[in-house]
Amino acid sequence: MVEFKFTALRPNGQSITGSLSGNSVSDGKKKIQRLAAKNKLKIKSIQKKSTFLYRVRKGDEKPIRGEQRAFDKQEVEDALKRLGYKVLSINKKLLDFQRKPPTADLVTFVKISAELLEQKLAYSEVLTLLINDTENAALSNTLKEINNDLKKGADSEATFLKYQGVFGKFTAYMLGLASKSGNMAEIYKATAKFLERRQEFRKSLRSALITPAVTMFVLLLAVLFYVGYIFPETAKLFVRFGIDLPPMTAFTLNISDFLVANPILISAFMFIPPIALIFYIRTPKGRMAFDRYAMKLPVIGQLIHKTIIEVFCRVFYTLYHGSAESIEPIRIAAEATDNRYFESRLKQVAIPLMLQKGVGMTEAFEASGVFTETALSRFHSGEESGTIKNTALQLANYYESETVYRLKNLIEIIQVVIAMVIMVIMIALTLVSAETATVRPKTPGVSNNAIEMEKSAV
Repeated sequence: MVEFKFTALRPNGQSITGSLSGNSVSDGKKKIQRLAAKNKLKIKSIQKKSTFLYRVRKGDEKPIRGEQRAFDKQEVEDALKRLGYKVLSINKKLLDFQRKPPTADLVTFVKISAELLEQKLAYSEVLTLLINDTENAALSNTLKEINNDLKKGADSEATFLKYQGVFGKFTAYMLGLASKSGNMAEIYKATAKFLERRQEFRKSLRSALITPAVTMFVLLLAVLFYVGYIFPETAKLFVRFGIDLPPMTAFTLNISDFLVANPILISAFMFIPPIALIFYIRTPKGRMAFDRYAMKLPVIGQLIHKTIIEVFCRVFYTLYHGSAESIEPIRIAAEATDNRYFESRLKQVAIPLMLQKGVGMTEAFEASGVFTETALSRFHSGEESGTIKNTALQLANYYESETVYRLKNLIEIIQVVIAMVIMVIMIALTLVSAETATVRPKTPGVSNNAIEMEKSAV
């Protein structure tokens, strides 16, 4: 999110100042222009919050360097002087890129916050401790700004949502909600568990799919380089001397000629489909289709589906407080799954059925078509016994155990398969290379029939 401060004049000549946030620079300026048009304001200036690098000294101490986000240089200078520092220099940071902190840093921040909150430490003190100890500059600066906003009396939910580009939409919502709840530590622990599970699943999925795919792609490039460049140098030498090639050598040379003659076609076949798929997935329709069919993939699809249900149940357990307030927890838990199809089915089918027709939660979940039979059975039992909150936690823990175990086994199987594929390819290349050693040049003045007769005699 990009923050802006603007100064404008009312129709009566009164000067006013305001601030707002936007997803980008253009989005923020458009919001200001719409606000000005709606209230008949004349915009005098627009300032974007930027990062300033400062160098200050207190008394005879060693100069200190640091950075601070502000709307202008004067704002930074005034703040430093109020703290008793002598300003030596303040310069605007030229390359002001705010990269999103790694998930590991976010998990550490949330987990430590939960532990400190359990020890009854004030939240402002928790933030102060973490600001000083957080190594990631983007996260440290964000926490500093959040702490300043909260001290000014800003709404906690709105404050955290302003930095959803750093925390992520769901994490920002949960942390903002925690400040309003009666048990901040519990929500922070649940959020930390959610982040850990998502990080663990993505890491395992990367090991199961992405790493093998990269390995096979690099292997394919190596084979193409060998067949298209290295092998022909030897095989064509025999052709120039009119030597008959063995079957595998001749077949490989034909493939090499095809690759050399059609480099554009081969490149298009290798690169266009994945690039087109990536661009299609980035569209709303493509993302919906991808998320839908990802749950139906062979083997891995079941793991993805069950992990989505696990995340839903874990978040639902954290937010659910009774059947009278079940709609909002379902909506938020659906958004937390990060699966557009799962989310849309709950929002467009399950929730409308519960609101408009008054059907039960289990019946609405069944109509959505995105829950497994096991999950529906457990929700039905919990709804009948009035323990649906605990049932959601039990279901989340059950699916966590199952997916972790099965994903670990799947990774081991994939690694074995890749090793076997590499072995087969290496054997094939070795046989083709070894076959060239059996090629015998024609003896000058001796016909092919004489050579065959000589072989038969031997």
